[in-house]
Amino acid sequence: MSELVKLEKVRISFPQLIEATIAKGYPLSEPKFSADFLILPDNPGFTKFYTEVNNLLVEKYKDKAVQVRGMIDADKGKRCYGKGEERIDKKTFEPYDGYPGHFYVTAKNSYAPQLIMHNGQPATEAQYKAEARKIYGGCFVNAVVRPWLQTSDEAVRCDLIAVQFCSDGEAFGEGNVDASGMFSAVAPAPMKPATDNGFASPATPSFMK
Repeated sequence: MSELVKLEKVRISFPQLIEATIAKGYPLSEPKFSADFLILPDNPGFTKFYTEVNNLLVEKYKDKAVQVRGMIDADKGKRCYGKGEERIDKKTFEPYDGYPGHFYVTAKNSYAPQLIMHNGQPATEAQYKAEARKIYGGCFVNAVVRPWLQTSDEAVRCDLIAVQFCSDGEAFGEGNVDASGMFSAVAPAPMKPATDNGFASPATPSFMK
């Protein structure tokens, strides 16, 4: 089994931590929890991750590991990692917000990842959702992942093991839009006349007019 890799102070994107979802375009696929982790080139996390990938390839393919790694690196469909510029938004045809200048690692799991509190303790079942809601696209997290080989297709995939909120960051995308400046105060509606029994007279139904 491959080794766990800790990614420290990386940005998270597309976090699906509360409910497993089905991948777009694959309606028959298994629902999974998932997230992308964006890693700056000077962060040692990506070196650790890629070293573990290389160790897996050497263990499996021996003297053919270099050729297999080259084949995988050349096809982004066969790997869970790459340069951020490769992750293109199909609506804008531009890289996703925050991805340029980073490496990314996409991690998934059929089981909910462990969420770690600020005190280093795992969130309980009662705390899980509240802790997960703190984690949004653009914030900084610590994460633990496990790369593995999909030998049936000579591909590298990655399990999502644990996530810990680290600090706030600029949210990806527009975020919440403030439209309050487009509104003004509304005058209170006039009181409806009351009937003798103290209740307002009902409006005449349209079909009786």
